[in-house]
Formats: sequence, structure tokens, C-alpha cells
Amino acid sequence: MDWDNLRYFLELARAGTLVGAARRLGVDHTTVARRIQALEKQMGAALFAREAGGHKLTEAGRHLLPGVEAMEAAVLGVERSAPVPGGGPSGLVRVGATEGFGTLILAPHLARLTQRHPHLSIDLLALPRMLHLSRREADIVISLERPTRGSVIVSKLADYTLHLYGQREYLVRRPLVTQREDLRHHAFISYVDDLLFTKELQFLDQLYPPERFAFRSTSITAQYEAVRAGAGLAVLPAFLADRDPVLARVLPAEARFTRTFWMSMPAESKHLARMQAVWAFLKETVVGEAKQLMPDGAGNVSRL
Repeated sequence: MDWDNLRYFLELARAGTLVGAARRLGVDHTTVARRIQALEKQMGAALFAREAGGHKLTEAGRHLLPGVEAMEAAVLGVERSAPVPGGGPSGLVRVGATEGFGTLILAPHLARLTQRHPHLSIDLLALPRMLHLSRREADIVISLERPTRGSVIVSKLADYTLHLYGQREYLVRRPLVTQREDLRHHAFISYVDDLLFTKELQFLDQLYPPERFAFRSTSITAQYEAVRAGAGLAVLPAFLADRDPVLARVLPAEARFTRTFWMSMPAESKHLARMQAVWAFLKETVVGEAKQLMPDGAGNVSRL
């Protein structure tokens, strides 16, 4: 039986959609569909029921799944023991992170890691949404909420701070802000409420609940650009906004928020050399970036 077809079966079972499985496998969704059709023909049974929301395992698919998972474990075991020409970690590691942190902090460092280890490949998923280890969307996930379910290894990565910012020219034109009540004279920029992927990104209700928003986006980069354009005030990560001379903090003593990045990976992958290398490297990276993440101090970065 073709292991490649079984691998496609496994990823579709985990992702639940052709698009999700294709993203994980790095192929087009039509390739996933073709592989599944070939496997179903070989098995003589339908393995998935096609539904409006995606693909659900049939009874035959549920019966097949444990055996395929055992085969995957065996392949991983061989991979762990296989020597790499020239030494060093090899293979692909997919790292999921929040958009701003992934783009500004992690991307340049991970690029250098691949130069250090030429047999190592990195996929960086810097997305404004939650990524799930259980669906195999990523190998290592950096999130704002500590995972509490599943067989995963979890470590606190680092704290970081956020502040309320405005464009300097905008602040000159609008009423001076010396206390929270003064915020009523200002426009605000934030996330789209019903598309917010974690409660950890809710800030303004603690500070000053606006009656309306001038601009909202699922993207922190888009919010940042809207603040730079003078559209209003927004809570932004200090590692993003402090580097920009166009922006200034507003109510710096009161409008200060601290959040935590948590890093996790499947327990079954902890012995893989490539996973160990990337995990340790991410720890080193945040230690070196501590001043950007917490420019005011009072936070901590995990070294474990």
C-alpha cells in the first residue's frame, strides 16, 4: 500500500478539509482529492463522507486511522535515527506565530537559522488567527493562550508589552490627552470583534470603551498603518510601534498592557533533532530580543 496516499489520508482526517490538508502538505487541494480517491479505490470503500463543512471519516476511515497513525509513528522513529550528511538538523519545521511577532521578531532570526543549518527548512505561518497542533497546522505554535488540552509540551516563551499610540501630527491636531476621560474626543482603531481569535487581544474595554471605531482590521499590521496615517489611536505592541518615530505613546502610565507568548509542540515530536533545534533557537531569540519585547522592563523571558 502506498504510504504517500496514507499520509494524505492522515492529514485530511486531522484537518477535516481539503484546503487544510493541502496547506499542511504543501500541495494543491486537488492533489489531496486525487490521492484520497486513489486510496479509496484501492481500499474498495469510501473513507470520508463529503459534507458542507468538510470531510468526515466514515466507519471504514475510522477503522483505518489507528493503523495509519502507527505507521506514522514508525516513520518518525526511523527519521529520528537516520544520520544526516554533514550532521545537524534536517527536514521541515512549520512554526506558527501571531502576525506581528512572527513578521518583525521571528522572521529575520529564523532565516539566519536556515543558513546555519543548510538541511533545515522553515515554514513561518505569521497569521492573525489561532493555529492548532491537533490539526497539524504547525509543528511548533507560539500563542497568546497557554494550551491546556492534548499531549503537548508547553513552555512560557516571553512577556511583551503594548501601549496606546497615536500619530504625532494627529495628536497635535486633536485635544490633549492627560486622563482617560480625554479619550472621548478621539477616534479609535482596533480588531474586528466577531473575528477576534483570542480574548488576550481585548484591551480598550479596560481603558476606555469607545462608542464607535474609525477603523478595524483582523491584521495588527493594518492597524499599525492606520495609526501611522492619522486615523486614530490604537493599542499596539511596543516592539512594533516604539521603533517608529512617527508614533507616540498616549497615557503611557495607564495605557500599558502585558501579555505572554506560550510555545508548544506535540509531545511525540520532542525527540526529533529538527524540533529540538528550532525550539532551542526560539528560546535564544526571545532572550536576545527582550528589550524590544519589554522596553520598560518588569517582564521576563523564559530561558528553559
